[in-house]
Amino acid sequence: MSTTTYLPKAGELKAQWHVVDATDLVLGRLAARIAVILQGKHKPTYTPHVDTGDFVIVLNAEKIRVTGKKNVQLEWDTYSGYPGGRKVYTFDEMVTKHPEKLIELAVRRMLPKSRLGRKMLGKLKVYRGSEHPHAAQQPKELIIK
Repeated sequence: MSTTTYLPKAGELKAQWHVVDATDLVLGRLAARIAVILQGKHKPTYTPHVDTGDFVIVLNAEKIRVTGKKNVQLEWDTYSGYPGGRKVYTFDEMVTKHPEKLIELAVRRMLPKSRLGRKMLGKLKVYRGSEHPHAAQQPKELIIK
């Protein structure tokens, strides 16, 4: 008697929508929890080679925080390709200028580095304020401590 393991096919599972309020949440802990949901590891039907994850909406990205002295020690840099084209941003500058990018970068680095990982990152929607245009999807509130 042989038993077979159920493997979901691509597009067979219906993705749910979750909404998270990032007010006073720690960046790394929030990103780790979001990465698990985007990958689908919270579901019993998780399969590594199939996108079984859900959509995640993050609100109030500008109210995220970090612990310790990371607000002055953490740095992100961009390079334009020209001599002298390197720009360095601290955490405080990123929160004021690009809070959406801050959360996207943290989550992206926790996802697989492949085509599937890029597809999972497309299911992440980050917004600066407390409103989002995805009310028609009826997202459920996700509480992260």
